[in-house]
Amino acid sequence: MALLQELDTGTPIRTGEPTVTLTIDGRKVSVSPGTSVMAAAALIDNPIPKLCATDSLEAFGSCRLCLVEIEGRKGTPASCTTPAEEGMVVHTRTPRLQRLRRGVMELYASDHPLDSLTSSANGDSEFQTQAGIVGLREVRYGRDGANHLNAPIDASNPYFTFDPAACIVCSRCVRACEEVQGTFALTILGRGFDSKVGTSGVDFLSSECVSCGACVQACPTSALNEKSVIEMGAPERTVVTTCAYCGVGCAFKAELKGDEVVRMIPYKAGQANEGHSCVKGRFAYGYATHKDRILKPMIRGRIEDPWREVSWDEAIAYAASEFKRIQAQYGRDAAGAISSSRCTNEEVFLVQKLVRAGFGNNNIDTCARVCHSPTGFGLSKTFGTSAGTQDFKSVAKSDVVVVIGANPTDAHPVFASRLKKRLRAGARLIVVDPRRIDLVRSAHVKADHHLALKPGTNVAVLNAMAHVVVTEGLVDEAFVRERCELGNFESWARFVADPGHSPEATAAATGVDPQELRAAARLYATGGNAAIYYGLGVTEHSQGSTTVMAIANLAMATGNIGREGVGVNPLRGQNNVQGSCDMGSFPHEFSGYRHVSNDTARETFERLWGVPLSNEPGLRIPNMIDDAIDGSFKWLYVQGEDIAQSDPDTTHITAGLKAMECVIVQDLFLNETARYAHIFLPGASFLEKDGTFTNAERRISRVRKAIPPLAGMADWEVTMALANALGAPMPYNHPSEIMDEIAATTPTFKGVSYARLDELGSIQWPCNDAAPTGTPVMHVDHFVRGKGQFMLTEYLATEERAGPRFPLLLTTGRILSQYNVGAQTRRTASTVWHHEDVLEIHPFDAEQRGVRDGDLVALASRIGEISLHARVTERVQPGVVYTTFHHAVTGANVVTTDNSDWATNCPEYKVTAVQVRRTNHFSDWQLRDREEGVSLRRMAKALADAAE
Repeated sequence: MALLQELDTGTPIRTGEPTVTLTIDGRKVSVSPGTSVMAAAALIDNPIPKLCATDSLEAFGSCRLCLVEIEGRKGTPASCTTPAEEGMVVHTRTPRLQRLRRGVMELYASDHPLDSLTSSANGDSEFQTQAGIVGLREVRYGRDGANHLNAPIDASNPYFTFDPAACIVCSRCVRACEEVQGTFALTILGRGFDSKVGTSGVDFLSSECVSCGACVQACPTSALNEKSVIEMGAPERTVVTTCAYCGVGCAFKAELKGDEVVRMIPYKAGQANEGHSCVKGRFAYGYATHKDRILKPMIRGRIEDPWREVSWDEAIAYAASEFKRIQAQYGRDAAGAISSSRCTNEEVFLVQKLVRAGFGNNNIDTCARVCHSPTGFGLSKTFGTSAGTQDFKSVAKSDVVVVIGANPTDAHPVFASRLKKRLRAGARLIVVDPRRIDLVRSAHVKADHHLALKPGTNVAVLNAMAHVVVTEGLVDEAFVRERCELGNFESWARFVADPGHSPEATAAATGVDPQELRAAARLYATGGNAAIYYGLGVTEHSQGSTTVMAIANLAMATGNIGREGVGVNPLRGQNNVQGSCDMGSFPHEFSGYRHVSNDTARETFERLWGVPLSNEPGLRIPNMIDDAIDGSFKWLYVQGEDIAQSDPDTTHITAGLKAMECVIVQDLFLNETARYAHIFLPGASFLEKDGTFTNAERRISRVRKAIPPLAGMADWEVTMALANALGAPMPYNHPSEIMDEIAATTPTFKGVSYARLDELGSIQWPCNDAAPTGTPVMHVDHFVRGKGQFMLTEYLATEERAGPRFPLLLTTGRILSQYNVGAQTRRTASTVWHHEDVLEIHPFDAEQRGVRDGDLVALASRIGEISLHARVTERVQPGVVYTTFHHAVTGANVVTTDNSDWATNCPEYKVTAVQVRRTNHFSDWQLRDREEGVSLRRMAKALADAAE
């Protein structure tokens, strides 16, 4: 496997033509100007001892261990901060240097725990390694004087400890928090002997630390150490894989002892994250072996019956017999499936193949449609492809960044760290969001403009920005003439130039100050390279597709497409949302976004699969539920999704599930949907299977099996067994063979194979003959569709409006420590930060209702009511309330409506008219008893008691 090798060379090596030649220990080396002597030495495999230097941080020069001698110069400068110069002659291993380094290490060791050589970090500590390299064998200095050896250990963080006694105050943790993460939660307190690492709180847990692990990764001693390593000892083997949380797609080294994961280390050669991570990927992997995992198949005749454990063969045979019975009784269209954006590309591809080739219909849908289908529709109409335009690294070239309907610090934190680094370097920021997210103002980051619009008015705001661009002559006319359809542009320009789209005319609807909006539009159009990043706050609206097209219009009009630092970039919420869309999980599209009525595409699959395929679009999830209630849809296979918790209008969803005669749930845990299932098939975590994920930047990355499937089969094997039982054989021996079939049938994946992925590390599609190594930036010379197409984007107010009965607007989102419906993260120690969903409400709205911070409140909409605790905060504006949906007991989607995007049926999660009032009890829905015997009444009482 030819993955990129990891270097640890002090200052990062700069690329370019070598123009400086120097001699190090008798060997000549040529490097780029500005390269440090330490980095130059590493290039000739001559590492210089160090403690404060690391390749992920700027050079610091404090440890005095990397000293060198340079001919013609006095003293012994630090090699990490000394730039290489032409003709320089450097010595790194003289007796004098060896004596100095040994003395420095001896001083460090004199105030270091004596058990450092037998600590949990043994064999994994740079301090120990460097002590051996410099030849330190004993410490002459006594330990009776002042020292730090009895400093108390801070074990407040659930995932790692801080032992000040082992700290050498090298500042690497502080610099990692600043330079890599951008949180600035750590600092050095005191001076001289009294210097120590301090946090912004009493301890790590109470501080602003976001537990990304950058400080732990940077620590050269055991001062910062994972609790799992302390408990289990050093790992024995490593498997490189890809995180199964958000759409950033971070690469990790799963480090194991036997078949137990000791820790997850962010992989420096990972092209999406380059060695950084967030709390979820770094530490919250314990769900994979949680005691709640269901490891044996189960069946039951009725959902009121208890589960009965059975063999895999019996469960698969029962599922197949029920399928055949139901199709014979109700017809071919009575069955369907839902694939998962958390499963691999290969698994998702098999589920849609099972439906099309095995069921004989196109009744396949996915949660990816429920969150990001407007992206596919809108970008395909304007640009000709259904994905973002850039790679994450591109933001380093941005001069202006627009973040609209996204909260990167909570939902995509590793990308947020990249973004914050660029902002600290001088890029300008525009935030378009009803809520004051962290990027509006946080450590060393402040948005130039925060357009705090009313929920549901994205289109009006974007049209107003476009109005400013057109009417003030800010259009990039050269770009538009060369790259876009002029007729469309002229129609669009006349449309947005209408006075009704001006910032002043739309202010009443949007709530945005016209002058602030005009200034933001001017900045975007004239500030240099301008990039737009958006999330579910754009797509999960009744005008989600319209908003995506409005974003694309704005980018084309200003020429911000086709190079680094610009573009239109959706931030995908789950690890394989992009891949799930790519693989044909929509009822109207094959893999590669080709309509089922496309004869050429359909014939390709028919030849390969040997069966005729339907050319009629199938049912989406809402249609399946409606038809189930009507009595015509009876059999559903749900792989890795929990629609009873995640989809809107929970009461309607559960009514549909109850009406079905056979519901199959394949998952890690008994979730809310499994309450209505007749067959439960155990799923496998990302650690238990091979495959690929495709992240938000179209990057295809390998998922590698670290441990055997705990239930005996990976998800792709379960789908294959079900297909074989239905008479639609799938004779695959390994997921690589599935990828070969994907490549043979999907033009954008033509050049993708496991061998190629192992060689390159990852690949951004399209990967084909024209782009054999992938495509980091899309639409460079021309749009995929040829000429860019401007679309008219009329603002239509959502039907869901506030009124006397429901005067507030509810919008929803995520929080850093939890993920999606919480099935994974709620089974980790991350619950210490977010043990329940709360309702954010502005002080004005709270005062009107007599609500105080921490009160239990009822949240009611036109379709349902739940109860949760209030958090009074100015993060939301008056008239708007906000909550997360990570805890099943909350039932946030009990109150959300079934309104949806006009083009894709993507639910309108972000706008629900509600009322809030104080209450002293949980709602009837929340107080139902669980099938498993856990009483929600007891849970509710426990929460109430805790609140008191």
